[in-house]
Amino acid sequence: MATSLSDSDHYTIISSDTHAGGSHSAYREYLDERYRGAFDDWRGGYKNPYKDLGDKRKLRNWDNEMRNSQQEADGVVGEVVFPNTVPPFFPSFVLFAKPPTPEEYEHRLAGVRAHNRWLVDFCNEFPDRRAGVGQVFLNNVEDTLDDIRWIKENGLRGGILLPNVPPDVKWVKPLYDRCYDPVWELCQDLEVPVTIHGGTGNPDYGSYPVSMLLYITETGFYSQRPLTQFILSGVFERFPRLKFVMTETGCAWVPALLERLDNTIRGIRDTGATGEIRYGDDHVLPRDATDYFRQNVWMGVSNPGVDDVAARDAIGLDRFMWGSDYPHDEGTHPYTQEHLRSRFSDVDPSQVERMLTLNAAELYDFDLDALAPLAKKFGPTVGEVKQPIDGIPDKKLERLSGDMDANAIK
Repeated sequence: MATSLSDSDHYTIISSDTHAGGSHSAYREYLDERYRGAFDDWRGGYKNPYKDLGDKRKLRNWDNEMRNSQQEADGVVGEVVFPNTVPPFFPSFVLFAKPPTPEEYEHRLAGVRAHNRWLVDFCNEFPDRRAGVGQVFLNNVEDTLDDIRWIKENGLRGGILLPNVPPDVKWVKPLYDRCYDPVWELCQDLEVPVTIHGGTGNPDYGSYPVSMLLYITETGFYSQRPLTQFILSGVFERFPRLKFVMTETGCAWVPALLERLDNTIRGIRDTGATGEIRYGDDHVLPRDATDYFRQNVWMGVSNPGVDDVAARDAIGLDRFMWGSDYPHDEGTHPYTQEHLRSRFSDVDPSQVERMLTLNAAELYDFDLDALAPLAKKFGPTVGEVKQPIDGIPDKKLERLSGDMDANAIK
């Protein structure tokens, strides 16, 4: 419901996409005791490839004073928290790691469960401000169901982070396999949001000079695949109350995809075929892709571009959730308020409030009354966001330069 806002009112900004994680020493305390010896062996051979996790910048992942002060300086008072560091037994950064092989599964599962336990305590330090997203694997559906129940019971109201299954991973069934219907049913019944995060789902490019360039170029496509898979496989038809979120994938691409899928579905519905390809009755969906999107899908739009903001009406204003991607380099910190002015200065404040506040608050159960004092103290006013921007103020450049050693953000 739209609210009447004056220029002096403060936005209560909730980022639908931030990242945090524990240190290895912290994670050790959250591991089941029977895995700690193996963890010590693994940790002894681990070499950190990420500079931002090897100097003082890593503290932003778990240090409340550093994290909260940087968020407040940006005007952000609520956050949905995804993982960021390397959990026990992971081969790489948590989002880049492929689903575990059968040989890796036991220890990797112990690692994500340690992270989830850590995340509960991390969020409970500031429960009004933080909605944690728990991690699950799909290798064993019964384990997945157990973890979903645990995540719900322990108050991680950000829901679950779903592993995006790359096309070269053959040891985990694809997301459109009906073996996962119990997972979708449980998440629907418990009102647990299911999230796919951008940057995932790519095949292994091998060790070549061009590998990372291929990843950066193609990751958008692979991150978007689950939406098509959920629509065309009938997941949203079978589970109409499932809450499905695509985070850090932008949203400008969605209208064209939905139009293409609408045409495909209508053609099958009308003729039972696509050209010479014939389909059975189980391929016929009674509704269009656009209908399923509006029924089931939210977009966590991190660091939105101009085209993303322009697509807000096409995807549904009530499905657009702004995100900062704190603390990553590609995120908006420490220029969040300048970013907001550059994207929303000419947008009706009631729409801005829905994208910055209301949609995330409703989906993730943030208490806006509890956040109001923080918003009044740190949030930008409606009038400030209305001011167009034509450059980065010098004081921001000085701040960024001065913070690089200790507080700069990857």
